[in-house]
Amino acid sequence: METPKLKLNIPHQQTKVVLHSCCAPCSSAIVECLMQNGIEPVIFYCNPNIYPLNEYQIRKDEITRYAQNLGLRIVDDDYNHNDWLCAMQGHENEPERGSRCLECFKYRLLRTAQFAHNEGIKLFTTTLASSRWKSLEQINTAGLFAASHFQSTEYWDQNWRKGGLSERRVEIIKQYDFYQQLYCGCEFSLQGVNQWRKQNGKTYY
Repeated sequence: METPKLKLNIPHQQTKVVLHSCCAPCSSAIVECLMQNGIEPVIFYCNPNIYPLNEYQIRKDEITRYAQNLGLRIVDDDYNHNDWLCAMQGHENEPERGSRCLECFKYRLLRTAQFAHNEGIKLFTTTLASSRWKSLEQINTAGLFAASHFQSTEYWDQNWRKGGLSERRVEIIKQYDFYQQLYCGCEFSLQGVNQWRKQNGKTYY
C-alpha cells in the first residue's frame, strides 16, 4: 500500500471504522486513504433518499464493484424510500442545504450509528463530508446526533476534502470509469436540477 496522501489522526487508535457511503465517486479516495493509514473500512450503503430505484441500484453496483475489487466488506441497508419520505414530511420544498438535507443526514447517519453499534465497531464516519455541495456543519450535526443515541459509538468528524483527496478522487474515478450522478439523489434535488437545466437550455431528466 502506498504512503498515505493524508496522515489521519485516528480517534482512540481504532483499526476499523464503519464508513457510510453515498456513492463510489465520493467514497473512492476516502477508502484508499483509510486503508493506507491501516484502517479497515466496513462500507455501509444507506441511501433510501435516492430516487428512482434504478438510480439507487446503479450507484450501489458501482460502490459494490469498488469494494469487491479491494476485498472490503460492503453492507447494503434496506431501501425504504417511503419511510424516508415520511421522515422528510414538511421539508419537501426546502432548498438544497436547507432543513430537508439536515433531516436526511440525520436519518441516514442514525442508521449508520445503529449498524456500528450492532457490529461492535466504535467509530463511524461518512463520505458525505467529501462533497463541496454539502454543508459540513449539517453533516457533523447529524453525525453527533446519531452517535448520541448509542453510547458505544462515536462519530468521526474528519474533513475528507483536505489533504489532496479531492484530486485523488478524480484520478480514481477515471481509473474505474465510475458512473457519476448528476443530482444529489432524492426527487426533490432532481426537480431542482431539472428546473435549472431547463432554464439554461440543457437536457433534463
